[in-house]
Amino acid sequence: MENYNIELFREGLSNLKISLSEEQISQFITYYEMLIEWNKVMNLTTITEFNEVIRKHFIDSLSIVKAMNMNESIKIIDIGTGAGFPGIPLKIAFPKLEIVLLDSLKKRVNFLNEVIEKLKLNKIYTIHGRAEDFSRDSNYREKFDLCVSRAVANLSSLSEYCIPYIKINGKFISYKSGKIEEELKASNKAVQILGGKIEEQVMFQLPDTDTDIERAFVIINKYKTTPNLYPRKAGMPTKNPII
Repeated sequence: MENYNIELFREGLSNLKISLSEEQISQFITYYEMLIEWNKVMNLTTITEFNEVIRKHFIDSLSIVKAMNMNESIKIIDIGTGAGFPGIPLKIAFPKLEIVLLDSLKKRVNFLNEVIEKLKLNKIYTIHGRAEDFSRDSNYREKFDLCVSRAVANLSSLSEYCIPYIKINGKFISYKSGKIEEELKASNKAVQILGGKIEEQVMFQLPDTDTDIERAFVIINKYKTTPNLYPRKAGMPTKNPII
């Protein structure tokens, strides 16, 4: 293992009031090394420099503590997890969480399984497939306390993918960048139809070397069962969002 300068990481964790053991810090470093190694043969991330990964992937993933208490034993599904963000950083930092990572690309799921095994993480599972399909499975539909997603999609489409997984009184928290006012307005109908209500938005800035990056969490509470019509068949939520 290389000798990394982790002061930026410690500073970011301190700002979030997160305390990690040396073992947890070591797990994050191993995760970084695996990410870079696998990235040589497949597209996992365009961000590869150590401090950039720390800031834009690890700290960004953990910033959800600004929106919700993560120290509880809750069941989470991470939709469109990609290289494991935010699910794996959350599992490392908060071992009590039970997490399911869903991604549509088998190669990425293979990577995630290797990370889980290497880091000896438990109560974290992967599923390979489309969000629309698994949310119709009774093993997954309305079975989670929290759904998270850093996927790049409009909030209306994301809500159709994510809200069906959440229990009544559970939450869907979407990681968003920049200004989101128009997107919030455009998604309001979809959120209501799917059984949710936009509760609040938590705006913050992710410190950067050049200019701070505007970030936001959109917190959606689920107050009624999602109609059986949703999600629509594969691809429809993206091609024709509910507006």
